[in-house]
Amino acid sequence: MKRIVVIGAGPGGICAGVQLKKAGFDDFVILEQSSGVGGTWWRNTYPGCRCDVPSVLYSFSFALKPDWSEPYAVQPEIQNYMRNVAERFDLLPHIRLNTRANAAIWSDETKSWTVRTDRGEEFVGDVLIGALGLFNEPAYPNIPGLADFQGMMMHSARWDHSITLENQRIGVIGSAASTVQFAPEIAKIAKSLTIYQRTPNYVNPRQNAFDELFLEALRADPETAMRKERETLGFWLDAVCTYDNVEVLAAFKKAAMDNLAQVNDPIVRKKLTPDYPFGSKRGLVSSDWYPIFNRNNVELVTESVARITHKGIASEDDVERAFDVIILATGFQTTRFLSAIPVTGRDRRSLSDDWADGAKAYLGITTPGFPNMFMLYGPNTNNGSILHKIECQVDYILNKLADMEQHCIHTIEVTPESHAAYNAKLQEDLAKVAVWNSGVNDYYRAESGLIVTQWPHSMVRYETETRQSDLSAYICVAGD
Repeated sequence: MKRIVVIGAGPGGICAGVQLKKAGFDDFVILEQSSGVGGTWWRNTYPGCRCDVPSVLYSFSFALKPDWSEPYAVQPEIQNYMRNVAERFDLLPHIRLNTRANAAIWSDETKSWTVRTDRGEEFVGDVLIGALGLFNEPAYPNIPGLADFQGMMMHSARWDHSITLENQRIGVIGSAASTVQFAPEIAKIAKSLTIYQRTPNYVNPRQNAFDELFLEALRADPETAMRKERETLGFWLDAVCTYDNVEVLAAFKKAAMDNLAQVNDPIVRKKLTPDYPFGSKRGLVSSDWYPIFNRNNVELVTESVARITHKGIASEDDVERAFDVIILATGFQTTRFLSAIPVTGRDRRSLSDDWADGAKAYLGITTPGFPNMFMLYGPNTNNGSILHKIECQVDYILNKLADMEQHCIHTIEVTPESHAAYNAKLQEDLAKVAVWNSGVNDYYRAESGLIVTQWPHSMVRYETETRQSDLSAYICVAGD
């Protein structure tokens, strides 16, 4: 049996661990930099943090959770679910917490991967599975004077609960997914809250309670009710994923505009109104966001941030506002994936160098020059419910491991031709998604302009493509 090293104990690493054990692969280790499991759901602890995919879809098919407290689950509940899955399937003995992978190096001689950690340890495996995902490393803005501020400062993705927010003057740089969730919570306690917005977002209302008929069905037969509701919501989400259904897009835009209508001040409402097609940027979900702009202690600033001063933030209109706390809600380094750590493949090639113009992978899972290496939540797999995608990817990897065992394969590596053909067709399809090519600034693109995060089709299509028999797309080298 192959020795396997998994990097990351978030949803991807947990799913991989469960299915590896089920398939009889017990010689594996999961390296996790944090002190608990759950990945982004362990690290992101800001007030109001929750999933923007319906809870019913945010559990693994092999570990359904019929008792979500809300239709859109909050962070503590999701993290608790991930921990319970790890415990239930006996993964904890395989997980090394507080262990950050610093480098992964392939050896042509031994046909194995060595993963080095910040603790000075080395873990050797025949197979490497990277489960870092998109939302791993925070993105810090390049703003002059960032180190000059004499108050308290934190990034929303690394929330510092020791910082007192009650009765404080708080400035927030950024107005997207995280801010939409935490701003309504801190507005309740702040002396003043000033939000610096670069681009307005479409924010659809959030369903805050489960339908009573669904709850009755859950009480009668939890598993059947869950699977039926997952099928219904999956069909609905698939209709959104492709962004080609005019009626669906129009309905979502109308709901977002109706939600925005809660803002009383017409000037503020106009500043919060997007001027681009619905779907061009990540759609957000909140019923609490827009009402905060009716509060006397909340201000929206749309002038660009010019610099940080020792007292606060100066905008391009030469207005300087003083703050006690600055929160950087500037997102994540979403385009790096596994290259967030140095990865060295065959012939000493660098994954980061290979991806200099943008990350690319066959099915978002593997790339030429890096034998026996697979990724979860890799390039161009973001759309719909990521847990569904992760399950598809893990199943695909397990099939490749089974092929390796059955045919005594020592190394398996996607061919450059298969990789190139797949990505050429993928970029053709991405170019057809009009809303993603409307010129709006988003996190989908590498610096080259290449869309590297998004999957342009339905979840069903991704499942179909990852289930196809495609061993011919690989170079397989058998052992003695």
